[in-house]
Amino acid sequence: MKKNTVKKIVLYGLSTFVFLFFVLAIHIYFVYRPAPDAYTKVMARIDIKQPITTRDANNIAAWMYKQKGIDHVMVNPESNTVIFTFFPVKTNGTQVVDNLKKALDLKADRYMPDAQSLKSGCPVAKSSYTYKIYKLITQVI
Repeated sequence: MKKNTVKKIVLYGLSTFVFLFFVLAIHIYFVYRPAPDAYTKVMARIDIKQPITTRDANNIAAWMYKQKGIDHVMVNPESNTVIFTFFPVKTNGTQVVDNLKKALDLKADRYMPDAQSLKSGCPVAKSSYTYKIYKLITQVI
């Protein structure tokens, strides 16, 4: 009689653990796949293919800040790059770059990482335990 009771306790305990593990796995999966909302920001980079001065950099930054959905802009005249953050629900990064090229007559391209860089993901996130658990779960699912 005691054997059956111990078996039931172990079975219920194991079943509860497995159930809670799957609930946690599903939770982590959905947390790491958020949909863009009004608070989501995206960072983008523009490589300018011509030399620019500090005055040009100031003009670029001023123009960028006037655009709808642009949050923050940094222009580096030494490396000829523009880094900006924007809200993807308000604007499109590629459209901003196209409008910048037309408005200021610049030779510029939006930097897009190659497939290998995109596949490797964020280098900061790789060190977090939550990310490691997420990768394990996505491999299992």
